[in-house]
Amino acid sequence: MNLLDLLLMLLIQLIWGVNFVVVKLGLDHMPPLFFVALRFTFAALILLPFSGLPRAHLKRVIPLSFTLGVMHFTLIYTGMHYLDAATTAIAVQLQVPFAAILAAYFFKETLHWRRITGMVIAFAGIVMIAGQPKFLAQPWPLVSVIAAALVWSIANMQVKALGDDIDAVQLNGWIAILAAPQLLVVSYVVEGDRWPGLAEIGWGGAFAVAYQAVVVAAISYWIWYNLMRRYPVNLVMPFMLLQPLIGAASGVFFRDEVITLPMIIGGIGILIGVAIIIIRRPAVIAPSTKTGI
Repeated sequence: MNLLDLLLMLLIQLIWGVNFVVVKLGLDHMPPLFFVALRFTFAALILLPFSGLPRAHLKRVIPLSFTLGVMHFTLIYTGMHYLDAATTAIAVQLQVPFAAILAAYFFKETLHWRRITGMVIAFAGIVMIAGQPKFLAQPWPLVSVIAAALVWSIANMQVKALGDDIDAVQLNGWIAILAAPQLLVVSYVVEGDRWPGLAEIGWGGAFAVAYQAVVVAAISYWIWYNLMRRYPVNLVMPFMLLQPLIGAASGVFFRDEVITLPMIIGGIGILIGVAIIIIRRPAVIAPSTKTGI
């Protein structure tokens, strides 16, 4: 990997890692479903000229837009509304062992002992984190984030089933375009009409939406997919291990979040487990149209 591409890869992980804190900033100013709806609405407006409408692929892409765009983001933003950024950045990495399990079931990929060991270590790590008193007393935010990780892995299987005839950059745009109206409806039904109070989200909320729609959904994914085309999967995917570390560090630095010893031990366990799975079989998560949030 040449120096420029290496720097771009590190920049992508920085963008995605800091994104956990940016989401928390947005949730400080608006309810989670409305935030998700705004994210996809503005992303769709940006990506529509470059993606067009997937008329020939609607039957395959609409279910994916619901799984990935509506279910995943609704679950993770709702969980993050009550959960700190550091815990979310670590817990959402369970998407990797979930994806490995589903790939073994649906695509008959063999689970060798190394990958099974990685899964056991990763799930032991989340048990360590979940066993803290604050999560035992109020488990649902963490459960919501873990459920979001599971839904992400299901969406990953849907992407695999689409095959290689659909351009990944276009697919990312189609998901935004198709998910936006669904999320607007869900937000209206659950949270009511939030549009009259849009001006009240302030500069913090506006920055969070812009970061999500422009920096993450448009710019970072475009760079990421171009790098994925240029380099082997086993060279690119290990960089993703930086994302939870940056996310946890950002939560501590920008929001004064407290990292407890069980979180450190559990987080190390999850990262070791994920590392074993990625290094052993990086293609398990490579086809996904997103990482993190």
